[in-house]
Amino acid sequence: MITPAFELTQDPDFLTVKIRVPYARASEFDIYFEGEDFKFYAKPYFLRQLTLPGRIVEDGREKASYNTDEGTFTIQLPKEVPGQYFEGLDMLTSLLAPKKSRSAKPLVEELAASAELSEEDEEEFDWEMEQVPYEEGTPPGVLQHPYGFGNLRSGVFQRLQEELSDVIDIKDPDQTPAEERRRKRLAAEAAKFEPDHYLADFFEDEAIKHLLKYKPWWIDAHKKMTALQGESHQEHDSPPFVVFSEEEREQMRKFTNKSYLLDRRSRQHVYLGLIDILLAYCYEVRVNEGDKNVESSWNIKKLSATLCWLESFSSIHDVLVSFGRRVLCYPLYRHFELVARAFSDTVKILQLGKAAVLKCLLDIHKIFMESDPAYILNDLFITDYCIWIQKVKSKKLAALCESLQKTTLSKSHVGLELEELEAAAVLVQEEEKALKAAGTVSKQQLLCSESETSDSEESSSTSSSETEGSDSDEQESSTSEDGEINSSQGVLQEERTAPLMGCNGSRRGADAAAMEVGDGKSEVPLQPTTPPGKLVEELEMQMCSAMRLSEQPEGLATAGCISQEQEENPVPEPDRFSEDGKGNFLEVSPKPNPLLFLCSTNEEED
Repeated sequence: MITPAFELTQDPDFLTVKIRVPYARASEFDIYFEGEDFKFYAKPYFLRQLTLPGRIVEDGREKASYNTDEGTFTIQLPKEVPGQYFEGLDMLTSLLAPKKSRSAKPLVEELAASAELSEEDEEEFDWEMEQVPYEEGTPPGVLQHPYGFGNLRSGVFQRLQEELSDVIDIKDPDQTPAEERRRKRLAAEAAKFEPDHYLADFFEDEAIKHLLKYKPWWIDAHKKMTALQGESHQEHDSPPFVVFSEEEREQMRKFTNKSYLLDRRSRQHVYLGLIDILLAYCYEVRVNEGDKNVESSWNIKKLSATLCWLESFSSIHDVLVSFGRRVLCYPLYRHFELVARAFSDTVKILQLGKAAVLKCLLDIHKIFMESDPAYILNDLFITDYCIWIQKVKSKKLAALCESLQKTTLSKSHVGLELEELEAAAVLVQEEEKALKAAGTVSKQQLLCSESETSDSEESSSTSSSETEGSDSDEQESSTSEDGEINSSQGVLQEERTAPLMGCNGSRRGADAAAMEVGDGKSEVPLQPTTPPGKLVEELEMQMCSAMRLSEQPEGLATAGCISQEQEENPVPEPDRFSEDGKGNFLEVSPKPNPLLFLCSTNEEED
């Protein structure tokens, strides 16, 4: 037989049951209801028994209808007490009848345990658990190092050694006591904490501010609930704005309804573990802005010490400290504001009631089911939490939420010296700003000094340009004077070189022409002929003397050059032509003049 999909709603007078039975024989169906029991059969579907949270009555107002297009039965049942609110109609797993056991022993234990729980439900619950020192030796029949939901499991990881490291951080949970698990966890968190990563997120918090602005679904639901309570002043465990999807309903229908035998200490572990798991889930939803990725399961199990280290907490403050430490050590975003925001989100979820808590647990169950091997955590914790939360009294969650609100968490509680790190980092930042400001001032002073230097250079260049102007005027006047000197030197040079360029093949010495302008020496004795190499040297000397001549004043240069040439190359004054018109040949100088030699050489080549 197939358990059909069903849904229950209510109004002040009627309870409505909507059952989806596609391809069923609508002509053959049976409905039974009385008191708190409801049964339905339409082949091949069978809803064996629903245990309702309130009583219904058969008084002629009941009615049923069938929609052939949708394949659904809609059945309206009158309430025995009109206006009564039926609590937990969306807790489908708890409404289904539990499977009957073939053994009588568990039934006796369950009845005794339920009687004990009913008595304790009336008492005020103390969320601060008394610390009991660990004692060697374990009574027979008691698990040595239990873990899981309500510490009801042990020996699970002995069969799952390959998946152990991918699911939890503790090496050998079956042989590790709870106190040793806690010590190892704290040591691992201290070793994992990175101050540089924390300070980077602390100062560069643009991404953190963006994540803090995100509003998950429970924010709007909480606002609607607050507005609804303000208007009607009625307290409902499951407000109409917390709605389950069809997929979530299918998840609840697949769970097996069962009871849990938990003593007082185990119940405290379960409630505190619930807070720890919800904190991790709230962080995951916020940092991924409601989307799921491959890191979602890792974030939840890594941030929850209950899941990752099989931790059993003894107080709400310990839960908050553990969560805060793990947020600052493991995930991508490590900021204390995310810890505080996850804390406030968990409070809102608890205030919305067990419907909101169940919705979160179903989402966690789905995330772990799609992640291998995180599905093991469903078997150890989440599936049991999904079934158990549907039977929890609303006042228990309200008391838990109130205690959570009264608990405070500061950076000093975490134990990672966050305030000291932040103070030191701020001090370093201020010093860097001061150094940067001093560097800016020095740069400005340097620029000012450079501008002053450039101004002084401009003024000096202006004065130098004026000086250069006056110097240029003086140079122009001196240039005109030099021009006159050079012109006179040119005339002198022409007079000196004119005999060298003479016609009729006759040649005169250069020094002979100079004698006519000079001191009037008559004749110089003839010198023997010198070798050609000597002539080149003498030519260079005369060219240098000519260059020096152009640099000397007019009178001194001419006289000095002529006297020097006369001293170096004394040439006899050539004979004049006779008065009778008969000319004599020029006498050849024993020391040929180099200019005369070159000139004659050029003439011969021409």
